[in-house]
Amino acid sequence: MAETSYDYEQSLTPSSVIVGVDEVGRGPLAGPVVAAAAMIDRADPIEGLRDSKALSEKRREALTLVIQARALVALGAVSAAEIDRLGIAPATDLAMRRAVLALAPPPGAAIIVDGNRVPDLGAQTTIAEVKADGSCPSVAAASIVAKVTRDRAMVRLSERFPDYHWHTNKGY
Repeated sequence: MAETSYDYEQSLTPSSVIVGVDEVGRGPLAGPVVAAAAMIDRADPIEGLRDSKALSEKRREALTLVIQARALVALGAVSAAEIDRLGIAPATDLAMRRAVLALAPPPGAAIIVDGNRVPDLGAQTTIAEVKADGSCPSVAAASIVAKVTRDRAMVRLSERFPDYHWHTNKGY
């Protein structure tokens, strides 16, 4: 799979500040939904960003360290109990909103969300782009950090509940 493109990302919006948002944990029937919001300085591009599903676990872990050192990143999570109460779609939107609010992007920032629908993420301009995690660096960065964060949570759950083997079946 090809690397993401800063030019493509910029073509989606006239904003000079872009926040990428992605989530992980919608598919599995266990654990939290985790979303990340990432703002990358275009003057300091991060090489190797692509959809987290196209990277090995080792590469995701390494890139997470780089992303956290060179980009602004925030996380939002929704627990399994909240998912049960709200339903998966509202819970996913809430995780993304929590991530964006924790990042506190400046006024005028544009948010690019991986997917085909625009969640309510506050007053910011929000753009939905299908497969943005494979084409937009900021969304790929968010995808990678969200996946690594959720994987770590699932490993901790696996330690508490070893019969489920979540350390080997973390899911997306």
